Amino acid sequence: MQQQPAVNVLCIKWGRKYGPEYVNKLYSMVRRHLKRPHRFVCLTDDTQGIDPAIEMHPIPPVGFSEFDTRQPWTFGHGWLKLTSFADPLYDLRGRTLFLDLDIVIVDSIDCFFDEPAPFCVIREWDKTDGTGNTSVYLYTIGAHADALEHLRTNYPAAIADVRNEQEYITGYLGRQGRVSYWPATWCVSFKRHCVPRGLMSWVRPPTIPPGAKIIAFHGKPNPPDAIVGDSGKWYRRVPPTQWVADHWR
Repeated sequence: MQQQPAVNVLCIKWGRKYGPEYVNKLYSMVRRHLKRPHRFVCLTDDTQGIDPAIEMHPIPPVGFSEFDTRQPWTFGHGWLKLTSFADPLYDLRGRTLFLDLDIVIVDSIDCFFDEPAPFCVIREWDKTDGTGNTSVYLYTIGAHADALEHLRTNYPAAIADVRNEQEYITGYLGRQGRVSYWPATWCVSFKRHCVPRGLMSWVRPPTIPPGAKIIAFHGKPNPPDAIVGDSGKWYRRVPPTQWVADHWR
């Protein structure tokens, strides 16, 4: 039986919003839920506390001074994730699954690599214009370096009509007809799909929706908050959620 080709799983950590434990737990979840041969790589500006078994590289320069000198706006709204499209990106090659740090993997993710489209992403849950949520996206290393070139040569006009990097990248690749979306059940939002709505959140605990493979914790709460029952919002109750602890490890 022929062995499947190796793939990459990539994450990025900058600043202090997420500690090294987020990288370490993501690495552990990927090891449990991805059977095919793979490299797990973290791009980061601070390796302290990250498991030395994890392959780490500095966040790469992309030839755009606003990024490479780390202007303040590049730290917000995920913009530094665009460095994942650098070409070259160290010695990485081939199909690559980018994962945000604030996710919990609850089932096998091998199927994500079966998607043949040039760029596959979550369809943003609260928008209808085709915007993707880049908590989870699949692409080929080096295939979208033109998105960085477009940003460099057309800045600031290139971002005048977008709020964040996911609007920029899915808009840019969408105009090329290169965007597709994961099945809706695969990647879900903790606060939108796991926490019961309204007053029901006071009597029913969060649950994992059928078919879910990755739970995204965008905004509040984060996984450790959900474990202890801190919703982060006065108007939303989240009881302590044991299944998050069971998977986020």
